Amino acid sequence: MALPARDQVKYWSIASVVFLGAIWLLGDVMLPFILAMAVAYMLDPVADRLEAAGLSRALATVVITAVAAFVFVLIALLVLPTLAGQATDLIATAPQLFDDLQKFLTSKFPEILDEQSQLHQTLVQIGETIQSRGGEFLSSAIGSVMSIFNVMMILFLVPVITFYLLLDWDRMVAEVDKLLPRDHAPVVRRLALEIDETLASFIRGQGTVCLILGGFYAAALMLVGLKFGLVAGAIAGALTFIPYVGALVGGVLSIGLALFQFWGGTEVIDGDTVVVATDWLRIGLVTGIFALGQFFEGNILTPKLVGSSIGLHPVWLIFALTAFGTMFGFVGMLIAVPVAASIGVIARFAIEQYHDSPLYTGLEANNQGTEPTNGDSSIDTNDVDSSEQS
Repeated sequence: MALPARDQVKYWSIASVVFLGAIWLLGDVMLPFILAMAVAYMLDPVADRLEAAGLSRALATVVITAVAAFVFVLIALLVLPTLAGQATDLIATAPQLFDDLQKFLTSKFPEILDEQSQLHQTLVQIGETIQSRGGEFLSSAIGSVMSIFNVMMILFLVPVITFYLLLDWDRMVAEVDKLLPRDHAPVVRRLALEIDETLASFIRGQGTVCLILGGFYAAALMLVGLKFGLVAGAIAGALTFIPYVGALVGGVLSIGLALFQFWGGTEVIDGDTVVVATDWLRIGLVTGIFALGQFFEGNILTPKLVGSSIGLHPVWLIFALTAFGTMFGFVGMLIAVPVAASIGVIARFAIEQYHDSPLYTGLEANNQGTEPTNGDSSIDTNDVDSSEQS
């Protein structure tokens, strides 16, 4: 006999509260495990394909771990130093960029940006704030990142936990399936499959799109000669998981940097004032890079890698990231996507159940559904009309 619905809601609510409480209290402790679980989830299809090719699960896990370690070391040696250097230079250059923007706007719109105007004072304050606190912000950001991703966690905990999770992933899924309530196991499996399809579409597919576009933007912008092309490309690629946001933010940042770098003006070289013409070609190339990236994303990458499976609405995704990040910090942002996907699938299932319930169809529809339909009990309206006429 199944438990009453009220008891089921109570037990599932208690389980949800315990889950959120554990994240609240043990967030820092759970961080390496959550990271490892996310990495293992993304790499599990690769291990399955290697198994299908004839490798054992253990050997497939070893091969994946070796390749991932090589890629990580390569990125750490080649990309991260340049990325950190450009980020530092960008923060140091930001006050000068705001000063140039102020001068440009003042020359073009002197009646709006006079020294007594509110907008002029706001730009000055922004520049002073960045100049005074830019270094402090960078050092605190690096310090917080290092406190989260300490050396032991990066070099030991996450890879080791990922290895064991990837090795036993299918076995763990089977064990969890055995724990499902027998009365609800088919429904839970169906919902879990939909959640997996959503996460596979978003995390695996959209994550691959982010990496491809981020690499394309960074390489193309650096080839064009943009000073902070690697940073702008990395930002655009990282934000691509929210549709249109990555291209919008990265495009505005890159085109703005290109305007400041390639816009004409005067420079003092060896004591002589030299007039420099505006390099419209490079400004156009930067704009074209993001237009080309959007074309490939919309017509090739997203259809091939993400597909048509149900995704996450950008507004719902932003809300989940903001809410969980505010409540649980960095760990909350990591679990925001799977939790948002789960809630979305459950909400759609609840709407389906509502559409089939008397609350939606109404009593009249249900009464009509229970009326007898055999020929003996039915009454033909034409017969009634003819009998009345007679």
